[in-house]
Amino acid sequence: MSPHTPQDPRRALVLFSGGQDSTVCLAWALSRYAHVETIGFNYGQRHVIELTCRPVLREAITAQFPQWAGRLGEDHLLDLRVLGQISDTALTDDRKIEMSANGLPNTFVPGRNLIFLSFAAAVAYRRGLSVLVAGMCETDYSGYPDCRDNTLKALQVALSLGMDSPMTLETPLMWLDKAQTWALSNALGGAELNDIIQEHTHSCYLGDRSKRHSWGLGCGQCPACELRQKGHEAWLKNLETP
Repeated sequence: MSPHTPQDPRRALVLFSGGQDSTVCLAWALSRYAHVETIGFNYGQRHVIELTCRPVLREAITAQFPQWAGRLGEDHLLDLRVLGQISDTALTDDRKIEMSANGLPNTFVPGRNLIFLSFAAAVAYRRGLSVLVAGMCETDYSGYPDCRDNTLKALQVALSLGMDSPMTLETPLMWLDKAQTWALSNALGGAELNDIIQEHTHSCYLGDRSKRHSWGLGCGQCPACELRQKGHEAWLKNLETP
């Protein structure tokens, strides 16, 4: 088998925000599936600047990795700003990021991943795509209940039943911490892919791309930036350890 031959003949749809995790998931899917499309959502997020990173990332990946270029299909961007209108969170409003009384950070947008995956499944059904790939993670996360493995397994069953068509939900980062996510992107695309992630992805909750760090662009202080920084430092440390 040629190294350019996909491992899996199925067609996939990647939930692609423009952040680090979804970019690693896109690379993972391109290395695996015969055909890959992407979908993003404008839900009134404070860091809406992430949406401008998406086409740049797609172009950078196809230019740097021609073996994947032929597998990357259409991009879909859905307007779900109604979600921001009914939310009361620090991710959709200009407010201080802090813990809520229920023990969850106020960056939690109730129902966000459930809604995203339901819309993604509808698009996938129409496009003849049977695999959904998403970057939810239960190892390095903020306690969001819709990132838990059990939630997503239950949703996979519900989507398959509701569409009357098998729908596989893949979460390749589910049991990885951020250092391992950096290691995975390095394994998939080497320094070239990690350079693309550092330069073009956006994870900062505040939408700040004015400050450059070794791990990428962001405010450097919000939970998303802190998590990304610690993971990058841990990954580099692991590289130095014999």
